[in-house]
Amino acid sequence: MADIEEARTQFQRIDTDGDGFITAAEFKTALAQEGDWNVTESVAEAIIKTRDLNGDKVLSFDEFWAYLSK
Repeated sequence: MADIEEARTQFQRIDTDGDGFITAAEFKTALAQEGDWNVTESVAEAIIKTRDLNGDKVLSFDEFWAYLSK
């Protein structure tokens, strides 16, 4: 489990447009930058969907933190 400040830093790194949400495209890019995680955007969308608590198809920091703090 990460601490909240580490999580916030990681979230901001993934949220490249700074709008406060992680989109499937941003998540896909982050996975590719982290290593050999060459996923399609549809796979990234599916991953986001499993962690998207309110169904808006993006991750807020609260949703991201809820996932990391489990």
